[in-house]
Amino acid sequence: MTGKIKVACAGAGYFSQFHYGSWARMAEVTLVGSCNRDIEKARATGLPAYDDLAVMLADTQPDVLDIILPPVAHADSIRIALDAGIKTLICQKPFCRDLAEARAMVALADAAGATIVVHENFRFQPWYRALKSALDRGEVGQVQQLTFRLRPGDGQGPEAYLDRQPYFQQMQRFLVHETAVHWVDTFRYLLGDPLSVYADLRRVNPVIAGEDAGYILSEHPGGVRALFDGNRNLDHAADNHRRTMGEALLEGTEGSIALKGDGSLWLRRFGAIAPSCLLVPDDWDGFGGDCVHHLQSHVISGLLSGGPFENDAASYLKVVEIEEAIYESAASGRKLKLETE
Repeated sequence: MTGKIKVACAGAGYFSQFHYGSWARMAEVTLVGSCNRDIEKARATGLPAYDDLAVMLADTQPDVLDIILPPVAHADSIRIALDAGIKTLICQKPFCRDLAEARAMVALADAAGATIVVHENFRFQPWYRALKSALDRGEVGQVQQLTFRLRPGDGQGPEAYLDRQPYFQQMQRFLVHETAVHWVDTFRYLLGDPLSVYADLRRVNPVIAGEDAGYILSEHPGGVRALFDGNRNLDHAADNHRRTMGEALLEGTEGSIALKGDGSLWLRRFGAIAPSCLLVPDDWDGFGGDCVHHLQSHVISGLLSGGPFENDAASYLKVVEIEEAIYESAASGRKLKLETE
């Protein structure tokens, strides 16, 4: 693909600000339209505004459609885009409402010769890219375990989530489907696909419909264990609780690497007391170390160069499959083995 890439966006809710802001920073991109059922929100973007997705696609003829909508709207938006001949789609996570719907959308896209990239951006956060590089260099020796403690501190009381993403309160599946999938994918990126999962989930805040706390233990190749310890009611030491949303510790035979709430990484050699800094604290004012921009830049780079995409929807189905296994494990109280290729 050559020349300016035309991008249209479906959705103008809270999180879309990070998408629009990122696209506007790219010299290779021209934003051509915004669609939202509340057209005033679409108009507020300053772009040509629509409340009908099919009409926007017909008018603007974009190269890329960025779907920035909740899961309930994904399938319809994808169908409309494919019917309009769009060949590259980016779709926010969680991808579709369930595994069956996600598989159906991947099949439709494949039949249409189109590519869907799931906007799973946490693996693009700078601390996880740096952590992956440290792993590849063997900084901690043989990895044995990785723990992430989710502590955003935004889930207490009757007003939880209402000022930002109020639909969170009505999600029947919440902590895992909306939030922990970030780390399901990130753990895959760092450690490889899990071989088994065990989950213990619970609801702490009674005003919400779904679970908001729990533990997910996953087994990865080489005997490595990863623990996601999530509680949206509790916080961690950070000036911005949505930067990292918690703290991590990667441990191996020759050392450990700690992720702090400021986005910094600290390597402590085995047997040592004082750690050394691998990555300085993050100074980006926006969301998650500018991970939205990093992901969207990755997609544009792939379109221009013909290179592969991370988290194309076909490969991302693995995340949705793992999510389903996590919920099944929590319901049954059993450790579940996962299918491996």
